[in-house]
This record gives sequence, structure tokens and C-alpha cells, in this order.
Amino acid sequence: MVEKTPTTPYTRSEVDVMRQRVLVTGGAGYVGSILVQELLKRAYRVRVLDSLIHGMLPSLLPAWGDGGFEFVHGDVRDGDVRRAALEGADSVVHLAAIVGDPACGRQPELARETNVDATSALLDDAEAAGVTRFVFASTCSNYGKMADAGAFVTEETELRPVSLYAETKVAAEYDVLARGRNGLPSCCLRFATVYGTSPRMRFDLTVNEFTRDASVAGELVVYGEQFWRPYIHVRDAAHATALALEAPTEAVAGEVFNVGETSENYRKLDLAEMLRERIPSATISFVHKDEDPRDYRVSFQKVKANLRFSGERTVESGIEEILALLRAGLVADPYASVYRN
Repeated sequence: MVEKTPTTPYTRSEVDVMRQRVLVTGGAGYVGSILVQELLKRAYRVRVLDSLIHGMLPSLLPAWGDGGFEFVHGDVRDGDVRRAALEGADSVVHLAAIVGDPACGRQPELARETNVDATSALLDDAEAAGVTRFVFASTCSNYGKMADAGAFVTEETELRPVSLYAETKVAAEYDVLARGRNGLPSCCLRFATVYGTSPRMRFDLTVNEFTRDASVAGELVVYGEQFWRPYIHVRDAAHATALALEAPTEAVAGEVFNVGETSENYRKLDLAEMLRERIPSATISFVHKDEDPRDYRVSFQKVKANLRFSGERTVESGIEEILALLRAGLVADPYASVYRN
């Protein structure tokens, strides 16, 4: 076996990849629509299962004419739909979820059914179908609030969820990781807060939202400017997911990975200053808040070492990307409900 440096990605031969069918649940979504493009470029056959809860079929139009692409319209909570979507699948990337604190808060029962119960059922069905790799999309929000404000959390840090969304992801993680240690090669990816442009565009994510408000409204109000978060571009998130599919089984089975770059931890204040430099005419004000306890800086050394992942984009370049999109006039109304969860 050829010795690889820690930053050299694992690769499979094109022949090996061509034999692989990946089921992507939630593949019409913000991350999913980018991931589908990434996997098709890597010569995988890709089947998407999505309920189109946001009506975002256009997000998959770039993939529609590709001979390796299939689409199944249905709800991951539906057993018959799940089992049909899994037929012939070699791997699963499970993105389907009620995502974010506001969406989970509005429909808590749906959030639990989708994020926890359906994940468990999908794991059962995947095992029965003979799936050989299961990648679960989780979140760094699971850390809640750092016990030590001066430290970086790692995959070994105690999880302290402070929202229903994070609680459901933590519960699902326990199930995924238990299967990974007992037969089904599975892993969890705890993504940093995602940003950047996507066919299923969202403006309710911090970097995208801040950039929209400062650019379009000319006014940005920042709540809790002192709080830390890590950030990752949506294309880097998709790339890391592909690496989790291609890494050796022993590198991922039963493992959890924070996904991002350690250098990309910022306070909300830092994001505001980046925007002030680019949009000096914008009015930026701060509302200091202590009641939202989510506050965490994250180390991403494990994903770099084990999955050979290295992010290619930065928050600063992401802000430029969103600004260019808005200034080009390609989004008629970035405040429309279709652009948020």
C-alpha cells in the first residue's frame, strides 16, 4: 500500500466507484443538492430520496439529465418508501431532517419523528438491505456551550445540547455510532455552521443572513456578538461527506468527526467586522445577549488526520460569494420564505 501524507485524500479507482450506488436522503436540500453534484462528478450512481418539503425540485435540475441519477419522491418516515429507495444501494448519506432550532421549535413532534425515529428505522432497513457504509449528518450545535470558554471542543468533549434540534441529533448519533460498532459501518459528521451558495439557497444561516442584511437592507443587528461558532462552506461540507464514503472502513466505522477548519472559528463580532470592511455604508448594531448559551470553538484535527480533509474556502471568501450573488440580481427577493427553513 502506498504511504499517504495526512492531507492526501483517500481515493478509489473509477471502476470501483462506478459500481457504487449511493442513496442520499434529503438530497434536494441546501447541502444535499451540492453533494449530489459532487458524487456524480466522482462517477457514483446517485439516488435521492426527498419529500420536497420546501418545494425545491429545481435544486436537482443540474443532475436530472445525468444517467447515473435517480430521484424518489417520498418521506423518509414512510417504511415502504425507505425500503424501495434502499434497493440496490451500497451506501447511504442521511441528510434528511428537520433542520435548525426555529423549524424544530415550530413542529417538535415532526422533528422527533424525522430526526430520531426515522433515522433509527433507516438504519434498520439499511442493515437489512446489506448497505456497506452509512454516513449521518449531524451538527456541532451538539456541544451547546463550552465548559471552558478558552478551550476548543473535540469529538471527546461532553455533548451539552441546548435546543430540540441538537437534542434530536445527539439521540440519533448514539444510535448511528452503536450500529457502527456492531455490524453496519457507520459514522457521524458534526458539521460546522454552513454557508455559501447552493441550488437550494438559504438565507437563514448566519454568514448568508448577515451578508444579505448588510447588503440588501443596509442594516445588520447582531444578537450575542461575543458567541463563538465554527463555519464551513457548503461545497467543503459536500467534499468531506464524499471523503467519508471513500475512506477505509476501519477509519470511519463507529466514529464521529467534527467537520470544518480550526482556523474558521469566529465570533459574530468578527463576521460583522468583515462585513463592515466590505460594506462601509451599512449600519451595524449589537445587542448583547447572555440567555442564548450556545457558545463553542471547535477543533477539526481528527477529520484532517483520519479523512484527509482540508477545507478550501474561508468565511471571507464566502461573504464575497454571497455579495456577488446579491449584487448580480440573481435572487429577486432574498427575504422570501423559500430561502429559509
